Amino acid sequence: MQTIQIQLPDTIFSALRKAPDEFVREMRIAAAVKWYELGDISQEKAAEIANLSRADFINTLGRYRVSVFQYTAEELAEELNGLE
Repeated sequence: MQTIQIQLPDTIFSALRKAPDEFVREMRIAAAVKWYELGDISQEKAAEIANLSRADFINTLGRYRVSVFQYTAEELAEELNGLE
């Protein structure tokens, strides 16, 4: 496992009302959700990055108002046409 060091102003923790360890946990989750939303990574990989089970990650998507289903309108139409 790699360790990455990020320097942040001390004021960020009080502004967000989070302790540093809570901030880091939330930052991992937010990054994983965004990368999943953009289609850059799978649910499985996003859950791994967020350090959550896949079920917990799926539940977290709702908190961020991100759909569990990552289909474009075209992909969905193709899927539905394939059912006929």
